[in-house]
Parts: sequence; C-alpha cells; structure tokens
Amino acid sequence: MTEENKAYRYFLNSSEIEMRIAVGQMNPLLPDVHENLARIRKLLKKADDNQVDVLVLPELSNSGYVFRNKAEAAFASETIPSGKFSTELQKWSKSDRLVVAGLCEQTSIALYNSAAVFGEGKHLATYRKIHLFKNEKDWFLPGQEEPPVVEFKGAKFGIMICFDWVFPEVARVLTLKGAQVILHPANLVLPYCQDAMVTRSIENTIFTATANRVGTEREVVFSGNSQITNTKGERLATLSGTEIGLAFADIDPQDAENKMMTERNHILEDRRPDLYSRLIKSG
Repeated sequence: MTEENKAYRYFLNSSEIEMRIAVGQMNPLLPDVHENLARIRKLLKKADDNQVDVLVLPELSNSGYVFRNKAEAAFASETIPSGKFSTELQKWSKSDRLVVAGLCEQTSIALYNSAAVFGEGKHLATYRKIHLFKNEKDWFLPGQEEPPVVEFKGAKFGIMICFDWVFPEVARVLTLKGAQVILHPANLVLPYCQDAMVTRSIENTIFTATANRVGTEREVVFSGNSQITNTKGERLATLSGTEIGLAFADIDPQDAENKMMTERNHILEDRRPDLYSRLIKSG
C-alpha cells in the first residue's frame, strides 16, 4: 500500500487509555532542507488531524542520510533548538504534545547525529547518537552521554537512535532509568531491527516506537516498516516498506510498570549484575 499519510488505529480494551502515540514515516530529500521541512509539516498536520499526543519522526529527517562528504552534511545541518526544524517542532509541541525527531545537528565543536525532544513548547533534551553506523563515522562525532529519559504527562520516555537497537544495553539502561516507552528515530537498512525491537520490548516490558524512513538514496535502500510495540512485543501499529504517513496507537504507559514475567519472575529484580562485569570491560 502506498497511499500517502494513511493512519492506522489500535485501541486497547481498557478504560486506562491515556496517550495516542504515533510514528511518522517519510522520504527526506538530500540535501534539500526546504523540501524536507515541507514534508515534516505534512506529517505534523496529519498528527494534528488524528489528535496525536506523542510523535516520533525518523533519524536525520531534516537532511537525508547518504552524504558524499562532511561538507554536504554540514550544509543540511542546523543548531538545536534554534534551527528551522527545531522551531517548527517546538511550535507543534506547544499544544500539550511531545515530539522527537532525528536531526543533523551542527555545534561549535562538530556535527552530530542527534534526536531533539520538544514537549509542551519547551526543548526537553538533545540526545547525540552514541553508536555510529558505517559511514556515519566519517561525518559525525559519537555522543558521550547516555540516552536520556524525559517526562511528559506523568509518563517516562527514553530516547535512542537507529543503530542503538543492536546494543541491548541501551534499552536496558533506559529501562533502569524508568523509561516506559522508547522513542526511536531511525534510518534502517539492515533487515533485523524491527524484529529486534520486539525483543527489546519483551526483555524490558516496555513500549517501543520506531519511526523509519523509506525510499532509495544514492543506491541505499531504506526499509520503512515503522512500528509501535507493546510490553509483550506485539505490534500495535505498522506501516509498510513504502508508505509515507502515520501509524498510531492508544496506550497506557503505566502498563510498563508491571515487570513480572511470571508470578515468580521480575525481569529487573531477577538480574545478576554481580555476574555481568564482563559487559563493562573494553574490548
């Protein structure tokens, strides 16, 4: 299906529904920042029409991805939170909403592959990707701070970017910091991530929302298939590999507070960190 801006609905059989969360799927045009801003505005309008509370947009949604060199990446970058895309996202969030988008960020030090988070008209956080994929290492510096958790309407949202999915430590750290939902901007090309995020949901009993891009850019094909998963790893809402638009679900983030895998197994209390020291050794 390729109908633009098609939305999907998932309604919990519960009286505790609190939030509508959506993933936006798009095809950025490298390095046309004006066109990309117009495309993001379309998704924001669609989120308006569907009364979305929390919106996730793809990685590097302001710039495109397959840069020829660092100069091209710099041309498409912006400062956070004063840039044009940041300003637009912050404006959208003023109506009691939360949005996270992947942005090519310019600082006085370097370029970063970042996720900017805006809620209720405020800049809440910027996360700089710590696990760079392939040629990203030629354009960006890796972030040096652990992924953040932000609070919105009494719920806690963790932030990670694309290739962070392959490191289960990231989702676990966010869970230990209290995240109930992981918001995950992405530009996915490997075929494994969507299934891996199902596992991240199960092993942490959290919701996840992966917003991927679509299209082909300089012979690199992006996989789409944006999705929202629940605490049991069930896909609540999905988009195909080619659609441009939104998928959304109504969730109660408090469901993630139940960490019991069985009546005798708590996924955090049953851990044995005294036996995991090898995980923090370099090399």
